[in-house]
Amino acid sequence: MANDEAGGLSRRERYEKQQRRRSSLIAAASTLIVLVALVVLVPMAPGWEKVQKSFFNGAVLAKSFPKLLDAFKINLMIFAWSAPAIAVLGLLIALARDAKSPALFPLRIFGAAFTDVFRGVPVILTVYLIGFGIPGLGLPRPWNSPYIWGSLALILTYSAYVAEIFRAGIDSVHHSQRSAALSLGLSERQVMRDVILPQAVRNVVPSQMNMLIALQKDVSLLSFIGPVEIFRQAGVFKSLLANFTPYVGAAIIFLIVTIPATRYADYLMARQTRERR
Repeated sequence: MANDEAGGLSRRERYEKQQRRRSSLIAAASTLIVLVALVVLVPMAPGWEKVQKSFFNGAVLAKSFPKLLDAFKINLMIFAWSAPAIAVLGLLIALARDAKSPALFPLRIFGAAFTDVFRGVPVILTVYLIGFGIPGLGLPRPWNSPYIWGSLALILTYSAYVAEIFRAGIDSVHHSQRSAALSLGLSERQVMRDVILPQAVRNVVPSQMNMLIALQKDVSLLSFIGPVEIFRQAGVFKSLLANFTPYVGAAIIFLIVTIPATRYADYLMARQTRERR
């Protein structure tokens, strides 16, 4: 194939480069047009001034933002202890569902029932049932804390989803590798630990990143049972100041955290796709 003397590129490569450049220019132009349209048209709406005062009030945002950041530390704290527990429990449930021995059949039934129940019940309902139900037993402090039981509700719910992702990763490893490892004299436990799991975990990292992002947002659901995290703090400011801007401030904080994580998850998925190709 003929090469371009200047850059050492083939005709096809030059064509693809031109197409990428053209696509980038079109995307940039269309984005700019949409932004300009929003900036020009939205303020022309009849109720824009009221909306701006209620949702985009700079003075209210400046007053509430520091407190919202402090409350967000509660979100991070709950996330920090819930995420490792979810990973461990999710992996154990996945391994239980993948058990091959007939003697471990009850574990498979338990794993299937666990994932069916906690994937079938909405997160907020699980938070209510556990967050209000268990402390209602009259437990002494600190065992009646909404932080404990709200976190448990998130752990149980997300473990069910994470278990299914791990199970999909285990199933993605070709069965011939299991057979080959067994033929070398490895036990089932060694095959799972040394052959299957390392590949399965690597395959599901992008999907698990997305679950972490969802968990970070759903921590706010615990506000309904007591913890004063960022969503509840925004509600307090909304009531005190009669303004919805604190909710916008909370959204900004979430976006600052979740957008980089989302982009990183997309990068991992793209890299994984390239490696498979």
